[in-house]
Amino acid sequence: MGAAQRKAVVARPTRSSAPAHDPFADPGPLVERLSRCVVEVLLGVRSPEQLARWLDEPTYASLLSRTMSAQRMRQATKRRPPTRLDLHVQRVRHSRIGDAIEATAIITTSARGRAVAMRLEPVGTRLRATSLVVL
Repeated sequence: MGAAQRKAVVARPTRSSAPAHDPFADPGPLVERLSRCVVEVLLGVRSPEQLARWLDEPTYASLLSRTMSAQRMRQATKRRPPTRLDLHVQRVRHSRIGDAIEATAIITTSARGRAVAMRLEPVGTRLRATSLVVL
């Protein structure tokens, strides 16, 4: 078999034959990062604008409102946002329900623990949080 024939036998995969990116493949890392970022926003060490692309409009507005409330509370008690943040993600759970993913994460700091629950829905090729609750 000549070199020209060998080249014809070996077919290289094209971009179109590659599997499409599945945003549901493993949402665990996204849930972990998003939960950590939400707690950082509420503690005042991260800007809420950094999460705007990951939240839908009503969810972002709700987070912004809660952030402003927490900021007013810190000002009234003359507390400052922490300079050193020691956040630990203890547990992340998620389950697929129809086209959406519902997830929870337990985040702890040296002072307290928080539970973050969210619903992620596909928008284009990525997931966005359409519901977010922090306890």
